[in-house]
Amino acid sequence: MGERRSPRISSRKQPRQARSTELVAAILDAAVQVLAKEGAQRFTTARVAERAGVSVGSLYQYFPNKAAILFRLQSDEWRQTSEMLRGILEDPRQPPLARLRTLVHAFVRSECEEATVRIALNDAAPLYRDAPEAREAKAAGERIFHTFMAQVLPDASSEARALAVELVTTTLGAVGKQFSETPRTDEEIERYAGAMADMFCAYLRGLATGGHLPAVACGNGG
Repeated sequence: MGERRSPRISSRKQPRQARSTELVAAILDAAVQVLAKEGAQRFTTARVAERAGVSVGSLYQYFPNKAAILFRLQSDEWRQTSEMLRGILEDPRQPPLARLRTLVHAFVRSECEEATVRIALNDAAPLYRDAPEAREAKAAGERIFHTFMAQVLPDASSEARALAVELVTTTLGAVGKQFSETPRTDEEIERYAGAMADMFCAYLRGLATGGHLPAVACGNGG
């Protein structure tokens, strides 16, 4: 048997005029609504087109299949997450571990606010999980964290920093996903994020030269 080809996930073309941009935006907005209501298993291009009020043919001008739409939604989410990572972890106005605390709170809140769509996108992940674009999105986030860890742990070995990056990013993703699967109050989110930030700060202080970092570096609660 021949090798099974993955479905095409790139857009057919990029909108160049205002009307085309508005059409793509309407399709993506409708896709979010369908995904939130129907889930990944019942997500179809026909349902998206109907919700957007456009023909399936118009949708296919920009997205060749449902995998392409879902990947675009996921790509937008990855880009927003990367921008959040960069904006917080590269902020020179805060000491490094205070940035990490800010990031944990922002990430957990974001996971909870967009839980329905995120869960559905995760269910659709097999459609594009192994695509080059997916690997690059993951690598981009890891690069931001590696740069951050070089500031937090300047005297640690590259192996220790790599392990710290893996531990923090894996825990954030896995725990954030699990926590957000149940509706949470603002108080629960703040308490949970604060506890996770405390854990990360304690871990990184233990790795730092001399076994600790100045307490102020961890921000409130540090």
